[in-house]
Amino acid sequence: MAIPLVLSLLISTVFLPGCISNIDYREEMRLFVENISRYAKNIDPDFIIIPQNGIELITDNGEPDGNLSINYTKALDGVGQESLFYGYDEDNKPTPVDEQIRLSRFLDRCEENNIEVLVTDYCSTHSYVDDSYNKNSQHNFISFAADHRELDHIPSYPVKPYNENSNDIHSLSDARNFLYIINPSAYNSKDAFLDALRNTNYDILLIDLFYDNDSLTLQDVNSLKVKANGGSRLVIAYMSIGEAEDYRYYWNDSWYLHPPKWLARENPNWPGCYKVKYWYPEWQSIIYGNNDSYLKKILDAGFDGVYLDVIDAFEYFENKIILDK
Repeated sequence: MAIPLVLSLLISTVFLPGCISNIDYREEMRLFVENISRYAKNIDPDFIIIPQNGIELITDNGEPDGNLSINYTKALDGVGQESLFYGYDEDNKPTPVDEQIRLSRFLDRCEENNIEVLVTDYCSTHSYVDDSYNKNSQHNFISFAADHRELDHIPSYPVKPYNENSNDIHSLSDARNFLYIINPSAYNSKDAFLDALRNTNYDILLIDLFYDNDSLTLQDVNSLKVKANGGSRLVIAYMSIGEAEDYRYYWNDSWYLHPPKWLARENPNWPGCYKVKYWYPEWQSIIYGNNDSYLKKILDAGFDGVYLDVIDAFEYFENKIILDK
């Protein structure tokens, strides 16, 4: 959900958060992630925090060579990045070289500071898939080549996971590959879905907490923590914090006609997903901080960590300032 580079630079250099609005949208997202991390690690010190996209937040000025945002980066164990080499403008198309270079500069800095990088490229042509894995490996990034963006099945190519191994995986730094599958609708039952996952040798499974609106149990999640070859692995839960999804347990149907003040517009690219004013306490209390929160459900289900999506929601609000000006 990235905006074009030229517009992004315009936002970061001319329309700095706070120049027109009193809200620093980038800092508010940093604080949100930091508080999520603090809450989770107070419960489980080994719990893994991985925000996806919005990589500009790792530096104070949003530039690859800027000073690291210390509190933010200390809150992270890894970062996720979509479309580094394939899929930025269109699936199964190479990402523009200038964007590859820009993103890689941020991501290399993460690696230099012991923050693991997980890359999801969107490509299906076999030569592109091979190229994606090879290029990510050159940067020491852990990567997954998804053959389409719905993330609803296990790719048939390559036949075995890239860098397949039988090692025990105790941390992100141990991992050499991962599977990203958050839409299990292609499987006709929860058992069929879980069985398919159990029969793989991926080092990390990145999945949703829910199957058909039912939360996975502690027993379900623990059963996934062993690869088919016997090695242990990590199981990470997906959670969007920059958008509200109308198919989640927390959604109230009255919001369609009478949205709460923190609920913004529907994402035209992802029907049912609504931008949120993520700095509002009402939204944050849905996500973390209490026994009924989304994150507490993930912790209670025994996941090893959380993969935070729509971190780049700050771009939507910064862009809206420009368009409304």
